[in-house]
Amino acid sequence: MESATKPATRTAETRDSRPRKALTIGAVCKVLGQEFDDISISKIRYLEDQKLLSPRRTRGGYRLYSQADVEQLRTILRMQRDEFLPLRVIRQELAAGKIGGERDRGARPGASRRAMTLEEPDEWVNLDDVLEQTGATQELIRELEDYGIIQPRQRNGSKLFDETDVEIVRAATELSRFGVGGRNLRVFRTSADREAALLEQLMAPSLRSRSPARRKEAIESLEGLAATCTQLKHLLLVRDLRRLRG
Repeated sequence: MESATKPATRTAETRDSRPRKALTIGAVCKVLGQEFDDISISKIRYLEDQKLLSPRRTRGGYRLYSQADVEQLRTILRMQRDEFLPLRVIRQELAAGKIGGERDRGARPGASRRAMTLEEPDEWVNLDDVLEQTGATQELIRELEDYGIIQPRQRNGSKLFDETDVEIVRAATELSRFGVGGRNLRVFRTSADREAALLEQLMAPSLRSRSPARRKEAIESLEGLAATCTQLKHLLLVRDLRRLRG
């Protein structure tokens, strides 16, 4: 009986060990589109521009993604979707070798959410960079500013946008394709203001403490609460949208 099963095992092992064919960026979109509805070629290119991916290039300049590249991209997209991590944190995780390692073998979501940071951004980009990275129009940017959806800083007569602003613009650009304008996004602004007020009420005494240790602990708690609120809001939205299916 053993002799009958061994050839099959060797065949399976041989098949699994064969090098898999590299994929074009369009093929990667098709593969990941089964899990991520919002995946697009432009989004993959942007993640590459942000130094999160390094696909091989042909002599003609075409991108070719290995299976390792695809799995790394899948992990990055899950970190954005499930753990609400900003690209800066994901980049740090990648540099530390945590993507594709212990994280994928069962890291705790709660611990990952705490990796979110409320520190002041250390990277700023100008308007041209925002337009190039997001595909937004100047009209949309102006509308988002008018309604307080984004709040760029003025430095030396120029507007500078942080990473959060860029991601907000990116999301607003996607929504604009369905006719959603800056005016319609005020509901998100109002909701965020109310959530921030609630968390401020909960954590303000600790954040104003004279003890550095207590303030540090309060910031960590605030980051965790923010991620939990985001997750709760997402779950409530999913629950309500399921009703549309009838």
